[in-house]
Amino acid sequence: MFSYSSRDGEDDEEALKWTAIERLPTFDRLRRGILVGSEGGLGEIDDVRNLGLQERKNLLDRLVKVAREDNEKFLLKLKNRIDTVGIDLPTIEVRFENLKVEAEAYVGRRSLPTLINFFANIFEELSSYTRIISTRKRPFAILNEVTGILKPGRMTLLLGPPSSGKTTLLLTLAGMPHPDNKVSGHVTYNGHGMKEFVAQRSAAYISQHDVHLGEMTVRETLAFSARCQGVGSNLEMLAELSRREKEANIRPDPDVDIYMKAAYLKGQEVSIVTDYILKILGLDICADTAVGDDMTRGISGGQKKRVTLGEMLVGPAKAFFMDEITTGLDSSTAYQVVNCIRESAHILKGTVVMSLLQPEPETYELFDDIMLISEGQILYQGPREHVIDFFRSMGFRCPERKGVADFLQEVTSKRDQWQYWADKDKLYRFVTAREFAESFRSFHVGQKLMADLAIPFDKTESHPAALTTKHNGVSRKEILKACASRELSLMKMNNFVYIFKLFQLSFMAVVTMTLFFRTKISRDNLIDGRKFSSVLFFLLSNIMFGGLAELVMGILRLPVFYRQRNSFFYPAWAYALPQWIFSIPVNVVEIAVFTLLTYYEIGFDQNFGRFIKYYLLLLILMQAATSLFRLIGAVGRDMIVAFLYGYFILLLVLSLCGFVLPRGNIKNWWIWGYYISPLMYAENAIMVNEFTSHSWRHVPLGTNVSLGIEVLKSQGFFPGSYWYWIGVGALIGMAILFNSCYILALTYLNPMGRPQAIIPEDENDVLSVSVERKDERKKREVVLPFEPHSIAFDDVKYSVHMPQEMKHQGASEDRLVLLMGVCDVFRPGVLTALMGVSGAGKTTLMDVLAGRKTGGYIQGNITVSGYPKKQETFARISGYCEQNDIHSPCVTVYESLLFPAWLRLPPQVNSTTRKLFVENVMELVELTPIRDGLVGLPGVSGLSTEQRKRLTIAVELVANPSIIFMDEPTSGLDARIAAIVMRTVRNTVETGRTVLFLMKRGGQEIYVGPVGRRSCNLIRYFEGIQGTKKIRDGHNPATWMLEVSSSAQEQILGIDFSELYKNSELYRCNKALVKELSTPRLGTMDLYFQTKYSQPFLTQCIACLWKQHWSYWRNPIYSAVRMVYTTFLALMFGSLFWNLGSKRDSFQDVLNATGSMYSYVFFLGVQIATSVQPVVVVERTIFYRERAAGLYSALPYAFRQMVLEIPYCFGQAAIYGVIVYAMVGFEWTVAKFLWFIYFMFFTLLYFVIYGMMAVAMTPNHHIANIVSYTFYGFWNVFSGFIVSRLLTPVWWRWYHWANPVAWTLYGLVTSQFGDVTDRFATGQSVGESMRSYFGFRHDFIGVAAVVVAAFGLVFAVTFTFAIKTFNFQRR
Repeated sequence: MFSYSSRDGEDDEEALKWTAIERLPTFDRLRRGILVGSEGGLGEIDDVRNLGLQERKNLLDRLVKVAREDNEKFLLKLKNRIDTVGIDLPTIEVRFENLKVEAEAYVGRRSLPTLINFFANIFEELSSYTRIISTRKRPFAILNEVTGILKPGRMTLLLGPPSSGKTTLLLTLAGMPHPDNKVSGHVTYNGHGMKEFVAQRSAAYISQHDVHLGEMTVRETLAFSARCQGVGSNLEMLAELSRREKEANIRPDPDVDIYMKAAYLKGQEVSIVTDYILKILGLDICADTAVGDDMTRGISGGQKKRVTLGEMLVGPAKAFFMDEITTGLDSSTAYQVVNCIRESAHILKGTVVMSLLQPEPETYELFDDIMLISEGQILYQGPREHVIDFFRSMGFRCPERKGVADFLQEVTSKRDQWQYWADKDKLYRFVTAREFAESFRSFHVGQKLMADLAIPFDKTESHPAALTTKHNGVSRKEILKACASRELSLMKMNNFVYIFKLFQLSFMAVVTMTLFFRTKISRDNLIDGRKFSSVLFFLLSNIMFGGLAELVMGILRLPVFYRQRNSFFYPAWAYALPQWIFSIPVNVVEIAVFTLLTYYEIGFDQNFGRFIKYYLLLLILMQAATSLFRLIGAVGRDMIVAFLYGYFILLLVLSLCGFVLPRGNIKNWWIWGYYISPLMYAENAIMVNEFTSHSWRHVPLGTNVSLGIEVLKSQGFFPGSYWYWIGVGALIGMAILFNSCYILALTYLNPMGRPQAIIPEDENDVLSVSVERKDERKKREVVLPFEPHSIAFDDVKYSVHMPQEMKHQGASEDRLVLLMGVCDVFRPGVLTALMGVSGAGKTTLMDVLAGRKTGGYIQGNITVSGYPKKQETFARISGYCEQNDIHSPCVTVYESLLFPAWLRLPPQVNSTTRKLFVENVMELVELTPIRDGLVGLPGVSGLSTEQRKRLTIAVELVANPSIIFMDEPTSGLDARIAAIVMRTVRNTVETGRTVLFLMKRGGQEIYVGPVGRRSCNLIRYFEGIQGTKKIRDGHNPATWMLEVSSSAQEQILGIDFSELYKNSELYRCNKALVKELSTPRLGTMDLYFQTKYSQPFLTQCIACLWKQHWSYWRNPIYSAVRMVYTTFLALMFGSLFWNLGSKRDSFQDVLNATGSMYSYVFFLGVQIATSVQPVVVVERTIFYRERAAGLYSALPYAFRQMVLEIPYCFGQAAIYGVIVYAMVGFEWTVAKFLWFIYFMFFTLLYFVIYGMMAVAMTPNHHIANIVSYTFYGFWNVFSGFIVSRLLTPVWWRWYHWANPVAWTLYGLVTSQFGDVTDRFATGQSVGESMRSYFGFRHDFIGVAAVVVAAFGLVFAVTFTFAIKTFNFQRR
């Protein structure tokens, strides 16, 4: 390993290079090294930080050619180099004593977020705060005074059933407890309390939830993480290492030296550590592939899990708390990942605690210590070798061939504990978690643990570099550069959004230009001035609305920000500043195009200086608007809540800017809103810029001031030209203020929502279910008939268009083949396991067979019972448990199962039988105790990961299918629940069903055949291949099979397992069987159903409406908040436009009342349309799954979405109508009031249906919002208030008739003022002024009523067509 200058036969060239390096100053010496070339030659590199991608790859190939075999050797080389010069590595010992974590939660159905509970909770919180009544929340302990020690250089496996407190313990030990939890007790690192250092940087918590930016590639994700976390104290260690080696005349291995220097030097954009972690985690094959998200194709679920792990492994942390990191990985990959972590922990003295759900026996044996937790108490913590002895001392025995990890998780279960009772001399009784915990204290391992804790850790023995007190891993400059680089990359990846936004803004500019074309505008009187001011107001409102797109993009990225912020990747300012800075050049281009298309074409003043001032003002306003909505997104944090905030503020800003309601008409109690409105300053500035120009300086007859000044004064604007610079200064100040507040919000606010605790009202209910007698169960068992079917496929190929990333890397083919001519047959009563490493294509094959692919090219022959597969009929007899758990978040577990049973079981099954069948399925997968629990959103609220997985399985089982596809159904489950699921699957197969359970690699088959008893056939086949290592005793055959058939083994052995299989007798037998079962048997008929769906159309509608009712009822963030918001908005508008409806002294009074109608119609409508979109986005993903499963057609889905909005919209219209009508002071007649309610109701209805339609016609939130804002802009300018129809150019006048808001305003204004005969001072009546200025006729109100309702119908039909026709899911 190490070379000395006196060694014999030393290479002269290498010696000379080393001598030259040793003479350099320390800093230069650390940057230089000897790099071995691709052909073995030696070269000197001036700066190891400049290693190219290929050079890093070649270096790692020499150091770690095969990760499974070479990683330990490589780490030993690093450790030996450090040990040789006597350097001690920093280590961390974690102690926790009497650690208790408590929380509060509502009990039973009171915990469900229904509409009633929402208001009850608000009342209760206010009452308890004022101490009128006490809260009904029940406190409960998540962790109950747990104690233990985690020592460096050891791997601890954390086991426990779901909801036992594993995640809470890991988070608390990592210094990241939930802010709502009450934590007591002591946690120390090397004897230091948590406040004496920065725990989040000394340790790393790795979440079970994979939260990433889908646009970034795997390499970019890990490189950014490494860049932010820095190298810790490694650079100082490297400098000391180099100094000591120089003194001792030691020359290290060149490759190891280059690696350490490249890994430990600061300021690198892409570190070699990133490439190393990619290699050992098996991510190098997908390093340049986008991570992907729910709607975008990316890496597989198992690969995504490894990305989450790799993000923290690239950092310098010395203690790791890993939460279910192998979920979704195959057993072979899981073993490799855990083994790599074990090697690093043992050799480099790391402290590792790892929570796993289903560790295989060989994975279990990798751990040094076991920590078993149940009901918030630690039952055992100590060496793995003694855990069986402890439970044997309690009277329990682990059976032969039973995995110890499985035994440990089942021995604490009420259902399973009895089967392990070994003391036949004593009567069995259930041993509780508390009894186990108390007995452990008297066990010799527990006594040693308490003895170790009794001796305090000597702080003087703590390595100075073990714990860090710095909050940042690198300098502020480097953090800012890293965040700026990522922001720039994200902008490039999302360039379509910016291009589309520019197109939208340009389109609106063209519309405005043609609407107010200069040839049609004169400057002769106040009416002309109002027209110009209307143009300016519309332009400014367009700019304000343009900032809303920032809100959506910001909220979607917040989950990633919160995770990285909590891990101290970067401070909030480093995240926020690049967004602000990079938005400036984007806005510069957008506003430049907008200005060029509007200024001279509309006919504003020709002076170039005023043109520049116009451009500058719009640019600063855009900056203020984007900053404002960025802030609203950070404060709201939830899409619906943020839009509520956003539109409320937008409403205030536009209503109080001085145009809708002139300054003189604003009530004293609202005048503060006028002076804080950014649009007021922009409006005053742009009005002054135009109306003090040369074009408006002529003085009309009878006056002594210019027409421009008269226009400004008549509309309540400040006439001084200095107001332009006041406006510019105020907007700049607001942009700075909003961005500063944005940084504060990001710094101090936490994500909304948290996992919901479901506490039964009577805890004996759970126990009674678990001890229910078998004879009672049998009375309730329901067996439904079905017809067995086989599925055969031959030479099936699946390909997609070659990804651009692979083309850039040299791929010349047009298509990427993912399945390469696979064939097999799945028969009734035979359980077929589809196995393969993560990313092998297992899900791809299942999607092809189940008919779930939405793109790509499928070739080959697929038959069902000998007849060609038809997707319409196949969906009726098949079920597909998808890898991703997609469920409606706002219904309970029971309702989630009753709904598919209702729609997929035959009509002959009555309601009672159906409900009993659902109950049977719930008992089968142990969902009965949480039947009333809300499903919630993954990682945010509701069910845990394993509960959600069980629900996914149950949803397909309640359909009673003949053929079932299960894509990794035990992923995310603990061993006990996985065993239950497997028993369920086995029982399902024994009924004669065909089950494909998730054996191929890289899209090619390597074995298709029977497993045999104890996998004897599988083992015999692979052991018969020359060079394959034999399976050892106790080894999982599945894991062994994946290991011996890996690509690395193929390279080592020089064989192709796929070719070996195709040349085997087994393959020929399988081909014969496929051919046999691809031919229909005599006397059989092809699948045929009289109807496409199991239930008739009416039943589909009723069932969908039932589910949607509960979805809305239990979604108070949407349903309750909209009512509260409407009430608040009505009160605000009522006070803002107080008594304006009764004033008819002048045309301006009527115009003010019309402005009030325009304001609350437009802004309340836009708000409700926008707030419904996140709900539809979530439900659309569920719709794709349910439609593919054959539950219902698109029409019942659209029907339920729209019909259920009717009562909510009517409630809003009634609340809003009564309050506003009374406060604004409109005339109290039955006809006028009913017309007001009618138009408000249908307006809200068509707005909300339009919001749904926009989502149905676009692929994602971004595009839906941008498209919506385009139409809102149209509806705004052509509403008839900004520019009346009579003043609109002929070529645009038609759009007033095609604009729903214009018809609403027509109906509202005409119903209130169209028949009023009161006259102004000019002699004109109110009704006549409506006709002469707006073109509104009272006798046309009936037509307006019909058209407003018709718009809702048109949008409903379009929504139904879009949801039926378009499928934006990419599979």
